[in-house]
Amino acid sequence: MNEGTGRPDLATGVTAAKVPSRDGLLGLAVAVVVIAGLFLAKDVLVPITLAVLLSFVLSPIVLLLRRLRVPKGLAVFVAVLGALGVLGGIGSLVGLQAASLSDKVPGYVATAQVKVDNATRMVTQRLPFLAPNTAPPTIAADPKVVRGTRSHPLNVRVVEKQIPVLQQVGGYLEPVVAPFETFVIVLVVAIFILMQKEDLRDRMIRLFGSSDLHRTTAAMDDAAGRLSRYFLSQLAVNASFGLTVGIGLWLIGLPVPALWGILAGILRFVPYIGALLGAALPLAVAAGADPGWTTMLMVAGLFILLEPLIGYVIEPLLYGHSTGLSPLSVVLAAVFWTWIWGPVGLVLSMPLTLLLVVLGRHIPSLEFLDVLLGDRPALTPVESFYQRMLAEDPDEALEQAESQLVERSLTAYYDEVALAALKLAAADVERGAITRERAGRVVDSMLVLIDELEGQEDTAVPARRRDGPLQPLSAEAAGFEETAPPSLPTVPAGWEGDGRVLCIAGRGVLDDAVTAMLEQLLSKRGFGVNRVPHEAGSRANIGRLDASGARLVCISYLEIGGSPSHLRYLVRRIRARVGDVPILVGLWPEGEAALTDREIQRTLGADLYVGTLGAAVEACLDYADREVDVAA
Repeated sequence: MNEGTGRPDLATGVTAAKVPSRDGLLGLAVAVVVIAGLFLAKDVLVPITLAVLLSFVLSPIVLLLRRLRVPKGLAVFVAVLGALGVLGGIGSLVGLQAASLSDKVPGYVATAQVKVDNATRMVTQRLPFLAPNTAPPTIAADPKVVRGTRSHPLNVRVVEKQIPVLQQVGGYLEPVVAPFETFVIVLVVAIFILMQKEDLRDRMIRLFGSSDLHRTTAAMDDAAGRLSRYFLSQLAVNASFGLTVGIGLWLIGLPVPALWGILAGILRFVPYIGALLGAALPLAVAAGADPGWTTMLMVAGLFILLEPLIGYVIEPLLYGHSTGLSPLSVVLAAVFWTWIWGPVGLVLSMPLTLLLVVLGRHIPSLEFLDVLLGDRPALTPVESFYQRMLAEDPDEALEQAESQLVERSLTAYYDEVALAALKLAAADVERGAITRERAGRVVDSMLVLIDELEGQEDTAVPARRRDGPLQPLSAEAAGFEETAPPSLPTVPAGWEGDGRVLCIAGRGVLDDAVTAMLEQLLSKRGFGVNRVPHEAGSRANIGRLDASGARLVCISYLEIGGSPSHLRYLVRRIRARVGDVPILVGLWPEGEAALTDREIQRTLGADLYVGTLGAAVEACLDYADREVDVAA
């Protein structure tokens, strides 16, 4: 294999590593610059990001007011004022509750310390080797007293440096001014975003996607809709969680239950650890407020009951089973954004990652974001099946097949997944991506899978057609209903004997697998099937082909290769061997001309042409029934 191409080695079927290209190095450099910019400019980007997300929360409210014919400026003012009122009310309530608790904190600490001492004493009594050695160290007596040694230290007086008054005041105000400054910036930017929403949208379209307005508009609408629904749903769920926690703690008798309910609701916005943090403080207070363990156990039981109920029942019912993110990506995003922006990044990790996934689903150059972070399968069922066949792992393919067969029939699974995967393999063989030996191992894995599915019921019901003369059937002309009937139709008497249907594989290395699938589907309908390899129809072996009991011949061709001359000669040899027995040809390549071109069909000389396994089974059933009708 040529270095740096990344093409598979034809001898081993293994893809060699690519030499980093200029585009790859450029992409890596851009990623490094973006991450560095996010880290270094966090003081500017965090307020702007918070403002954008706040605008997503308030946007539905503004839209509702606009529908009520409220002027835009007044609608924005009312929405922002309402948000400020809610935040101010929550802040005031938290402050009052915290102030009422401050006087009781020393007593709670003492009670909790007694519990800790009792627990420690109990553990050390049961496990003596854990008891600490508290004996004071022995110091050898020294007749000479020397000042400044460890045993006789010097008396030292520390004089604190005088700090200017203004600097002291600045130090006291800094923890308050910094958050207030950020809050004002977020509020002002959010107001401007809400006021200039349409103009900003048009500018973003002009900047990033004026050449494809449809895709850009769809991406922006999807992102805005997803984030708004996510925030509003989370706000509703977390507010209900905090209210329920507050009421539950009030019934339990825990001090300042409103404070713990508000904190539990707010902290639940933090992925994964938010619920634990929201439960930690009430548990600590319960440990200090009650000398016993009853209150603490009741508080723990409340959180243990509520969190699974909210997470696994309420949230899926409210806004679906998934936010569009994979579980692993949520964890990695939380770690990444916390590293970049600290605690604020942890809170913002979910919406920011969700925004990136939405962009990846609509912008081709960012598709890798959806693949890495999204919850959609990275491979289609066909690609996943083909990968398992290449890995020679029929067990995983069988597991996938069983999950697919819950929702579709065996015929549909073979047509839509297995046969489609074999078409991918045929294309790879044709362009030299895999060797014919490797394709042969794929066939071996397929045959193992087909044998494992022998006991699987086929629930596909053919749309039977008995009127009109026998004519070629295409893939579109035959179909199966995906329903489970009380009993599947069976073939008429006389078709159950061995070799009534003779299935011959084409000359391609993959044709034997398709023939095996067709044999199994026909056998499940009651046909007596005899499957033979392609060599049985060769010039050297055609004379020894046992076709004495055959009433229908099926030939499978997955790799016709453009020139059908070898198929025409095979049909001619089979015709000479079986006489007037009808010959059905299954042409599985996508869009094969012989399926629709009557001139090609006459040239090939067969009687029936189908493009799917379902159509082949239906054509066989149809012919068997018509033969009975003609005989009657």
